[in-house]
Amino acid sequence: MSLALPTIRINAERLWSSLMSMAEIGATERGGCNRQALTDADQQGRELFTRWVRDAGCSVQIDEVGNIFAARAGSDPSAAPVLMGSHLDTQPTGGRFDGVYGVMAGLEVIRTLNDQRVQTRRPIEVASWTNEEGCRFVPAMLGSGVMAGTYGIDQVYASKDKAGRTFGEELARIGYRGTLPARSRPYRAMLEAHIEQGPILEAEGVTIGVVTGIQGACWLDVTLEGFACHAGPTPMDMRRDPWRAACPIIDSAFKLARRHAPDARATIGDLKVLPGSRNTVPERLVISVDLRHPEAQTLDSMLAAFHAQVADFAERHGIGAQLNKVWSMPPTSFDRELVALIDTAAGSLGYSRRRIVSGAGHDSLHTAQFAPTAMIFVPCTGGLSHNEAEDAKPADLAAGANVLLQAAAAAASD
Repeated sequence: MSLALPTIRINAERLWSSLMSMAEIGATERGGCNRQALTDADQQGRELFTRWVRDAGCSVQIDEVGNIFAARAGSDPSAAPVLMGSHLDTQPTGGRFDGVYGVMAGLEVIRTLNDQRVQTRRPIEVASWTNEEGCRFVPAMLGSGVMAGTYGIDQVYASKDKAGRTFGEELARIGYRGTLPARSRPYRAMLEAHIEQGPILEAEGVTIGVVTGIQGACWLDVTLEGFACHAGPTPMDMRRDPWRAACPIIDSAFKLARRHAPDARATIGDLKVLPGSRNTVPERLVISVDLRHPEAQTLDSMLAAFHAQVADFAERHGIGAQLNKVWSMPPTSFDRELVALIDTAAGSLGYSRRRIVSGAGHDSLHTAQFAPTAMIFVPCTGGLSHNEAEDAKPADLAAGANVLLQAAAAAASD
């Protein structure tokens, strides 16, 4: 593929300015952002974005879960649009780039096309998806998930935050409960630019990550039941201590990841000990386990092996065991044509690039169910994300937006 707009580049200073202006909304003392979904800060961020896209000549539609779609007209209004975008909501102690970069990069593509008076055949849209982070309302990637049919609208409206406020009430309160049905529509392509949120690109000195898909994940809670007793008088061989099973179970999760290296992941992210007394053998442990792999067959094999290990070690030590699946995300492969388009665009622009699998979930996981989808990664400093210290180089952000411009223009002009 030759570049659709070989001499055109985005305005890097304007992109950075947009990112820094949005970062002022919900800014934290430590340099990050707290712009959680459907808060007053989220409302302010939405209003700034919609003002910018209207100033850029876009029409704006809001659907019934608050997803925002800003559309730049094409010469053929009947043609399926090209969609770009990501999300504006953040973690409570989030950074300035996670999600918002993909929305601002899409806005910058439209501004650049306007500056250069480029008319595409297909309409081009920028989406801001609602509640991608999932830190206030569960589930994560909620807005795109409703559109994909993964979640039902009634389930979503009833979701409550820690204060007992429902998603539906808060969506209406901030004025973003729209009338457009939240269901899939025909799209020629969906392109999402994002910081990597990991260390690989920076470590290898690569500018563009050509994302081939999103790895599958499964969250499990392992509950181990023992018997509480005094730590001093009770001999070791007369205890039913759940830790005797917990230690080899945890180690087995890490061994599974090593066995399926380099793509497998195993994380023990949370642990509850009951009754939680220093001088009492616990009666119950609850261990959170996160297993991941980009191939469905391998992930299934890891899960089956882990289930067997839990049962085996619990039986050996006389411990009751229960294993519950909390959440799962299927491995998702992106559209090969769009992946190749991004790869070629990055190379033609002179950027170093490599193909990479996303270790984190994104709205593209859901859009891939109803539209050809692909993602563009750029490095972030130290691979750090979901942290107020999250950072990225302006040159890398501009490079990703330039690749997005070329890929979107090509897809919109075919």
